[in-house]
Amino acid sequence: MTTDMPQSVLSVGATLGEGPIWVAREAALWFVDIKGHRIHRYDPALDVGRSWAAPGQVGWIVPTNDGLFAVGLQSGVHRFDPARGSFTLIHAPEGHMPGNRQNDACVGPDGALWFGSMDDAEEADSGYFYRFHKGVCAEAGLPAVSITNGPALSPDGKILYHTDTLGKRIWRTDVAPDGTVGNTRLFARIEEDAGYPDGPTVDAEGCLWTGLFGGWAVRRYDPAGQLMREIRFPVANITKIAFGGDDLTTAYATTARKGLDMTALTSQSLAGDLFAFDPGVAGLPGHVATI
Repeated sequence: MTTDMPQSVLSVGATLGEGPIWVAREAALWFVDIKGHRIHRYDPALDVGRSWAAPGQVGWIVPTNDGLFAVGLQSGVHRFDPARGSFTLIHAPEGHMPGNRQNDACVGPDGALWFGSMDDAEEADSGYFYRFHKGVCAEAGLPAVSITNGPALSPDGKILYHTDTLGKRIWRTDVAPDGTVGNTRLFARIEEDAGYPDGPTVDAEGCLWTGLFGGWAVRRYDPAGQLMREIRFPVANITKIAFGGDDLTTAYATTARKGLDMTALTSQSLAGDLFAFDPGVAGLPGHVATI
């Protein structure tokens, strides 16, 4: 039974767990370990996990309309076939930027894949957002930052939420029906000593949830950017949540061991695990990417 207190449901000891996504066609939760070069799958009905080795840092995974998956490796967007464990390059948007890697993604109601990149050294403002749809991948036109997170879309797909992690800011940008971006406004600023905003997720009521890396919590903000709720965790680095289960009322959260010394790891024995909790609200149905 899921409670409102986060509980570990899968122990994987991820160095940098990220990108949880509920795949309805399998009734399973998929996520990645970026620094561990792993793709993970959790089946809550059987309470079992499975993992695959990735040929490099893997920033995200999303289902595609051909029954397979797209994943964001450091070398570019790849098609991933779990049955074969194979990776096939589709597009390399930043082949000229070997110091960058991909970091987080979402799929819009129209099947467009949105994803971000970042400086792997976490120093240069070389992280960009991209939109990939029906064979066309283009830079979204948002300002470059060092570490992008998200993006996430409002229920109607008209607002794109995107995160400047090191700047501790979450922004909202208008999106036209053709995918072009418009006016950008500050959505929320994370205060000092509260951690860094990591992956954003939007629920069925249009509210935004964000993991707080180093903040021991996830937060829920209303559509106007006002803090509504904070849920504390027994580990410091919460990266992102996803809504899952048949009714999308279970929240799953990825966490990370990255940056924790031996003393911290001793006191945070569950760091890097996949957690679950009752968020008190349903999530949005997932979409499959048409790339």
